[in-house]
Amino acid sequence: MKVATYRADGTSGEERSLPETPFDGTVNEDALHQVITAVLANRRQGTASTKTRSTVHGGSRKPWRQKGTGRARAGSIRSALWRGGSVVFGPHPRSYRVRVPRQLRRLAIRSALNTRALSGDLALVEPLDFDPPRTRDVAALLTRIGRASENVLVLTAGYKPNVYLSARNLPGVRVLPWGEASAYDILWSDLVLVEAPALNGQADGAGESEA
Repeated sequence: MKVATYRADGTSGEERSLPETPFDGTVNEDALHQVITAVLANRRQGTASTKTRSTVHGGSRKPWRQKGTGRARAGSIRSALWRGGSVVFGPHPRSYRVRVPRQLRRLAIRSALNTRALSGDLALVEPLDFDPPRTRDVAALLTRIGRASENVLVLTAGYKPNVYLSARNLPGVRVLPWGEASAYDILWSDLVLVEAPALNGQADGAGESEA
């Protein structure tokens, strides 16, 4: 599988072949669905809360006598039938966390990388070094590539603070070290830009903490 390559200034280079691991062309859609669903569920706060009949303030006195008024029977103004009353089967604080096995997470990451590579939305770039950090350098790089208005995930070879600082003010651009991106991060992006040296010691156990 071959992908486009770019120099640090955004000019095009020769196409390069990707390593067979993890780029074997296999896409497991079921694994992607399970992991992405789990990531989104784990991001939920679970703080929604409603009051039951026992927790609504007031309403201990019967509003009118049981018989003889011609009106329906009522025992409390805090009934769920009344305005300002309780909520029946309403949400209460809970955890939505879903545990995903490590092997399934890794399979989803490989599938996400292959999805981007097969669709032509994964490219290699020479090592980036912005010293001092400059946002305009990253913006110029993406403009020359033709992806300035899209979501771009930059995977660096190791931790590079200057690259992160240069891109953090650009909307739709994320910078993560190779091996720390989850399947959600990869599928969120319209383009995955990988520093070429990152593939030399590549690992596919990225984003395990996300699910």
